[in-house]
Amino acid sequence: MTNRYSLAVLPGDGIGPEVVGCALDVLDAAEARFGFGTDRTEITAGAQHYLATGELFAEVQDALRGHDAILFGSMGDPAVTPGILERGFILEMRQRFQQAANVRPVRLYPGVPTPIAGLTPERCEMVIVRENTEGAYVGSGSTVHAGTPNAVAMQESLNTRAGIERVVDFAFRLALGRRKKLTLCHKTNILVAAGQLWQEVVADLSARYPEVETDYVHVDAMCFHLPLTPERFDVVVTDNLFGDIITDLGAVIQGGLGVATSANLNLDGTAPSMFEAIHGSAPDIAGKGWANPSGAILSLALLLGHLGEGEAARAVEAATVQVLGELPALAGAEMGMSTSEVGARIAALVRDAATDATLVPDSLLGQLATLAPSRG
Repeated sequence: MTNRYSLAVLPGDGIGPEVVGCALDVLDAAEARFGFGTDRTEITAGAQHYLATGELFAEVQDALRGHDAILFGSMGDPAVTPGILERGFILEMRQRFQQAANVRPVRLYPGVPTPIAGLTPERCEMVIVRENTEGAYVGSGSTVHAGTPNAVAMQESLNTRAGIERVVDFAFRLALGRRKKLTLCHKTNILVAAGQLWQEVVADLSARYPEVETDYVHVDAMCFHLPLTPERFDVVVTDNLFGDIITDLGAVIQGGLGVATSANLNLDGTAPSMFEAIHGSAPDIAGKGWANPSGAILSLALLLGHLGEGEAARAVEAATVQVLGELPALAGAEMGMSTSEVGARIAALVRDAATDATLVPDSLLGQLATLAPSRG
């Protein structure tokens, strides 16, 4: 019997529809080659929809909830006040669907240029696991005397043992199937209360995973070590705010935002997980064919791994890496191919089984279905 999955597609704003369209073309190729199928529902959401209707996540959550996974493009436009879409849609989805772990691979692929002199792919292959529903992103804060010289703003960071424990346990299990090293990244010498709770959880859970070596790095020191000695890290676990920052640094190391990707995982299968490239909507280049769709296509690979289609996931990743190595530049007119042409080239490699699987490690893609099972 052919495996079939229910997929919600959220193209969003700016370059989102372009790169998601490429990812869906690659998905068509993977389905044809590997014999599974998807039923896809496109969900209209984003800046223009909000401006026209005032609708955010609450109005579409029921339409999204019944799917096995969500493929997300990008969201944002200068016409919408910053924070409305981020809080009213993206953060709301992560919290309502309990997408507790944001998982971002930081891999330097063969042939992809990096600004770090002398860095080679074998030295840069890690996964950063970010707590995704708490911390400074819970939206708790207030301002008094706004607009006056006496204005006072307070922003709170919420850390619960239950929230920390589920993401740290996931990170330990991930490390167990990799190089068996887990690094906690925080700022325990300044954020003493929250930092102590994080350290206590890591120490307590380490007894369950004696094979995994544990390590600790302050977040400011991480910004030094990550670009210079990335080989030091295997799995890094951190809080919401610090994770948001260091994963963008990781993206620069691996070649730029256009090739970086992420999974927002519901860890118990009670709601769909969401997969997205980490670049923004880039409205300044939307429609020009200058966006690199590789991040969106690599997010599709993560999605397929999550669904249990590991062989297809590895083929998609290998084809993307092969094409990335052929491009003279990773974005803009200098790419030498348009957005759609890059997508078509990757789809052809997947469809024709013309990929070199040795280009990529497969540990993360193979683990996702077990560590964070989908609803399918």
